[in-house]
Amino acid sequence: MRLRMSHHTGRAVLSMTLLIVIAASMRSSVKQDKPIYKPNGGEGSIIGTISFDGIPPKSLVIDTSADPVCEALNPDLRTDWVMVADHKLQNVVVYLRGDSLNSYSFDAPSTGVTLEHKGCRYVPHVLGMQATQTLRIVNRDPTTHNTHPTPKVNAEWNQSQPPDAAAIERRLEPELFIPVKDNQHPWEKAYVGVFTHPFFAVSASDGTYRISGVPPGQYSVVAWHERLGEQALELFVGGGEEKRQDFKFKPSNR
Repeated sequence: MRLRMSHHTGRAVLSMTLLIVIAASMRSSVKQDKPIYKPNGGEGSIIGTISFDGIPPKSLVIDTSADPVCEALNPDLRTDWVMVADHKLQNVVVYLRGDSLNSYSFDAPSTGVTLEHKGCRYVPHVLGMQATQTLRIVNRDPTTHNTHPTPKVNAEWNQSQPPDAAAIERRLEPELFIPVKDNQHPWEKAYVGVFTHPFFAVSASDGTYRISGVPPGQYSVVAWHERLGEQALELFVGGGEEKRQDFKFKPSNR
């Protein structure tokens, strides 16, 4: 049997094809019109410390008895929602926003970033990456783990990893911030920030952070914490300058 296409149907198909080609061309043109930023030695840096003002919430002991392997690996496993030591706050993502960043595309490291199941928790708890990098999820434990991100922009996926399984690898579109959970071990949680540029950092155990190679310009410096919210301050970075921007968070009922 032959399928017959009407004159109107043919025109509709042709119009739809042209629209797809034009849209693809526009996306390609926008990408090509965005030059790659080339460092010239005149870049600055931003450093700072994230403090916690008040009494930090107590960490809670996690019941891991549902998985005897986890119970043996990490018998004193505790929550890591708010990590404070000597009034310094860990796991705060500090990143830049600014019109100048939207004018360029930025090369990313050739290496990917790794999120591990280690000791029956996600390590690191918070991480940042560029959209052009590869996210690798690795199981370091002798038990089966599960990785289940719940993004709003990227596609949701859900995959288990038995011991010694190959790494799971994914490329992600820019999105802040993607919660990641483990359905088999519900206490395991992590967050992934996917940026269009390399100007981000995560505060260390002493609360410090550093963002290097910053093109001169005016920026919003944003500090984000999963439970304590977000703060943003304006800062101008001159050529070759090292600017300091500290943040202070207080207890929250979230």
